[in-house]
Amino acid sequence: MWPSRNRTETVICLACGTERPRDETREYDKYGDRWDREDKTFEYLCKSCHRELCHHPRDDLEELLIDLEAGNGSRDAFLASYLASVEERYGPLEER
Repeated sequence: MWPSRNRTETVICLACGTERPRDETREYDKYGDRWDREDKTFEYLCKSCHRELCHHPRDDLEELLIDLEAGNGSRDAFLASYLASVEERYGPLEER
């Protein structure tokens, strides 16, 4: 039997865990390529969690995390090396 067209698909927000109708969420692809849909499983964020995210580009983030061997040392050591690397690559950090 075919699924009902008037039944709303629900998904779970990966940030807060609430179940929402699909049309009340934003699709999330951790690689940033939501247009290439072949062989992918997407995750979803409710609109309020999506608004709270930083929407700045993160082009070099993955490479930087690999270079710094993220997850292999203490949190304090990682954060110190991360801040030093970001300042070296992009200049001084300042609050805006």
